[in-house]
Parts: sequence; C-alpha cells; structure tokens
Amino acid sequence: MGTDSQASREGATVYVPLKGSLGMKVVKAVQRGLRFLARQENSFKTNLLRVSTQNFFLSLTQQFQSLYIVALGATPFQLGIVNSVGGLAGAAIATPTGWLADRYGIRRILLLGTPLMALGALIFALAPNWMTIILAILLTRLALRMVMTVCPMVCGSCLKSEERATGMQLCDTLSAAPRLIAPIIGSMLVTWFGGINEQGIRPLYYLQAIGLCLVLAFISQRFTNPSANRTSKTVSNLVEGVREVLTQGTMVKRWLLYLSLSTIPMAISPVYLPLFAAEIKHADQLILGGIAAASMVAPLSLSIVIGRLADTVGRKKVIYLTTPVYCISLLLLIYARSSTILLASGILQGFFMLSSVTQGAMTAELVPTSLLGRWYGLLGLFRGSVTVLVPVIGGAIWGCIGPEYVFFFLIATQLLKLLILMTMPETLRLSRG
Repeated sequence: MGTDSQASREGATVYVPLKGSLGMKVVKAVQRGLRFLARQENSFKTNLLRVSTQNFFLSLTQQFQSLYIVALGATPFQLGIVNSVGGLAGAAIATPTGWLADRYGIRRILLLGTPLMALGALIFALAPNWMTIILAILLTRLALRMVMTVCPMVCGSCLKSEERATGMQLCDTLSAAPRLIAPIIGSMLVTWFGGINEQGIRPLYYLQAIGLCLVLAFISQRFTNPSANRTSKTVSNLVEGVREVLTQGTMVKRWLLYLSLSTIPMAISPVYLPLFAAEIKHADQLILGGIAAASMVAPLSLSIVIGRLADTVGRKKVIYLTTPVYCISLLLLIYARSSTILLASGILQGFFMLSSVTQGAMTAELVPTSLLGRWYGLLGLFRGSVTVLVPVIGGAIWGCIGPEYVFFFLIATQLLKLLILMTMPETLRLSRG
C-alpha cells in the first residue's frame, strides 16, 4: 500500500511539471508573437487587420464561384475563358501598380483597388447570365492584382531580413484564420438559400460587397504608408524602373520563371477544383466548404514553425519540404473515393500556402527595398500573364483529355519549379539595402 502511494506521488510529481511545461511553452509562444507584433510598424499591424477582413469576405464565395458561373450557363471551357479574361486585366495593371506604389505610396493603391473589388462583387450579385460575369471578373481581378501587388510591399518594407519569413508566416497565420471560418459560414448560407444553384449562391455576393465597403472605410481611417515606402517624385519612369530591377536584382529573370510556375495552381485550383469535387466526386456544399476550411488548417497550425525554420535553415529547404506535400494533396483529390479523403486532400493543400509565403520572403530579398514596388509590379505582370493562359489550358485539358489530368498537369508544373529552385541562391543571408 505504501509502495503504491509512493508510486502515485512520484507519478503526480512527474506528470504535473510536464503539463506545466507544455502550458508554459504555449504561453511563451503567444508572448513572443505579441512582442513581435508590438515592435512592428503600425502599417504592418493595420495591413494585417485589412487582409484578415478582406480574406473573410472573399472566402465566402471562393469555393462556389465556379459553380455559380456554370449555374449561369457557362461550360467548363467557357469558365476557363472567363477567368482568362480576368487574368488579362490583372496582367495589364500589375507593373503600373508597382511603379505607382513606389511613387505615390501603398495607401493610394489600396484606396483605389478595394472599391473596385466591391463593385465587382456587386456585379456578381446582379449578374443575369454568365456573360455578365466577364465584367465582374475583370473588375475583381484588376482590383485583386492591385492590392496583391502592394500587400507584400508592406512586409518587405517593415520586416527585417532575419525575421522576414517568420513575420510573413505570422501575418499569414492571423490573416488566414477568417478563411477557416468563412467557407463554413458560406456553406451554411448556401444551404439556407437553396443549395448549389444560382439562387443559393447569389446572396453571398451581396454580403461580400457590403463587407468590402467596410474594409474600404477601415483603410481610409487607419492605414498609413510604411516608413520605407515614403512617396517620392524622383522615382524613375516605368521602363527605367523595370531596367533597374533586372540589373540590380539577384537572378530575377530566373525567379520570374519560377514564380510563373508557382502561380499556376492559384490560377487553376479556384476554377476547377470545386467543379471537380462537385461534379466528379459528388461533393455537396458542406463538403466543398469543408475542403476550403481544411486547406487553412496547416497554415494556421504550422506557419510560425515553418517561418522559424525558414529563418534558420533557409528558404529553399522549406520549399523542398512543403511542395511535395501539396502534390500529394492533388493525388488524394484525384483518387478520392470518400468525403474523408477529400477533406484530407484539403488539409494537405494548405502546404501550398506555406510554401508560397516562404518563397515570398525570398522574393523580397532578391532586390533592394527601394525597388520593391517595381519588382512586385513586374512579378504581377508575369503572374497575370499566367492567369490569362492557364485557365484556358485547364479547360482544354478538362474537355479533351479528362478532368483528372488538370491536376496531373498541376503536379508536373510544381515539380518543374523545384528544378529551377535548385539553381537559385539561398537568400536567408543575402543583404539588400
């Protein structure tokens, strides 16, 4: 009896410190995150709130947009054409946006892009047929390319090189949280309004338009340009600015090719993945919302760890680790025979975002800070060009070869980009003034 009591006391003695140790680790991790945020510029913290709110309202419709366009009468190939037209608008505006941000500041670009995004959402809501969606896509992609061009400029301007990947992953974690909730809410609303059809999806766009107007009001009241993004009338002209990027940057031409390949999943997955899950795998609106929400699990739970890893062992090693996991998610999608496998595929899809944020840190470190606007504008031009071509290619593959081959095509492009990454320098210790 005494032995048992002693063992119990010893067990308690061992167990309590372990529990306390785990609790302390969590508390310390939260404290480190809060200290990190506290020492950043207000521009960084305000932009974090802006992106989080914007992500919530955009994520209400993301998993249903392709199905909405098809419900309005488009075929899968016409769906690709509609999205390609939107990519054309994004490609056209990207480079001027970067130049304008360097000259006039990030804030003005956000104040211009956000209302255009809200207008695009309103046209989505009012569209009587799929042809009208072309105008909505044009405005939405134009606005998204504008805000996406200047958003990484905030991190590039505010964060130090030795904590850039961690900071960007932290920003990604916090701003991704609404994207975990919004798809579920969107799915519930679609169910409430009548299911996966025109009437069931349309109200989400009214809600999205109202939400984006609130984001615009927040920007106008709270956002200021980062100190490293002071406006200057002495910024070189557009053509000269591109030349400066190409001459002063580190292997930027090769990185343009790499990021073009990395953009392909972003151009294809939102268009064809929900359609594939719904029409080929027979997923209902709740499963579609679950897949979208599941894709946020990895970014939310692993982004800080991945960021610290990228800031210690290097950006390239992290990308080598995360990209194959994303490719596995596509294989699970192709061969899924149950909703459980579809949701598992969604969880692993989140590794694409982890990879993207890490390569975003590399992107910011390849050119001097003073050229970030023009650099991101040039990247936007190439990325926009990809979004013009790839949706049509995806539609052709879907119709001529088979829906599953769209995702085999994605896998091939991501493996190819790793071969290009092997030829790039590690930027972790690359100092750019």
